[in-house]
Amino acid sequence: MHRERRRASHTVRNTILIVIAVILLGGIFYGVRKYQNVKNAVDSTYSSAGIKKQRNTADLVANKKPISILLMGTDTGALGRSYKGRTDSMMVVTINPKTNKTTITSIPRDLGVTIPGYEEKSPSKINAAYAFGKAGTAIRAVQSVFNIPIDYYVLVNMGGMQKVVDEVGGVDITPTLSFTYDGYTFKKGVKTHMDGKKALAYSRMRYDDPQNDYGRQTRQRAVLTAILGKSSSISALLNKDFIDSIANETQTDFTFGNLVDLAKNYRAASKNIEETHAQGSGQMVNGQSMEIVSHTELQRVTDFIRKGLGLKHAETGTAALSANGAANVSNSQVESENINAGN
Repeated sequence: MHRERRRASHTVRNTILIVIAVILLGGIFYGVRKYQNVKNAVDSTYSSAGIKKQRNTADLVANKKPISILLMGTDTGALGRSYKGRTDSMMVVTINPKTNKTTITSIPRDLGVTIPGYEEKSPSKINAAYAFGKAGTAIRAVQSVFNIPIDYYVLVNMGGMQKVVDEVGGVDITPTLSFTYDGYTFKKGVKTHMDGKKALAYSRMRYDDPQNDYGRQTRQRAVLTAILGKSSSISALLNKDFIDSIANETQTDFTFGNLVDLAKNYRAASKNIEETHAQGSGQMVNGQSMEIVSHTELQRVTDFIRKGLGLKHAETGTAALSANGAANVSNSQVESENINAGN
């Protein structure tokens, strides 16, 4: 059973963009020097995906067209340019300034796939794509699973969220279930004030959640939504040391200019958000427990994402595993020409 539900919520994207959007006003309210400091910090997060994108991404943003972003979260320390670990969470966000809508689609971290360029290591879990070939491989994997274009990526260390929570003075969250994790106890339905460490613990627990990773994704989004609810304290984020610390926790192929355009032209889309996830079921594949998503479900998610981008209908991709452990191959080939700005 699936529900596409509207929420006044945001995702990891906003942990970065809400800071950027506010600081873009720095030239007016905080002076040119502060603006330049933030630009330098943002520039330090840039890391090319290392592949040719399916669409002209700079043109899309400059011309206020719908874009997609692959969000990847990890539990590592500082990322550095050499980081090649697995991603703990993956989400596809579409932002459509024409319809003023944003969509958020969570991808199971254990989704069984054939990773493009690493067929000899497949079948693999999709969270291994980044470890195999960094951002470019992760993008290609998601594109191949759903037959969608990925225009940009953002990789965030979840530890960076801890710093944001502390910087805004903590957050208030009402847990959706009771559990104990990392020395903290959470009670269902009891509004709780959390500092950075406690909020991170709340968002990290996985195995004691009846919904497993699906439940963890929900709690991560709840923490991020609570951060954004502290907008009155956003001025606390406007200092160079803090921005630099977040920069060390983030990698992206957004340029500062891209983010300027997003902050100016795409913010209205965040007021109308639709959210869903790709639901799978566990299956042992070559000795590994993987999430297998049916072809029908893959098609539903493909339709959801492509609609968010204003693209016409297309068959879902072929990279995900079927119930028998083989790739989900449809009767028609996934055609790259179907994935362009005009469709």
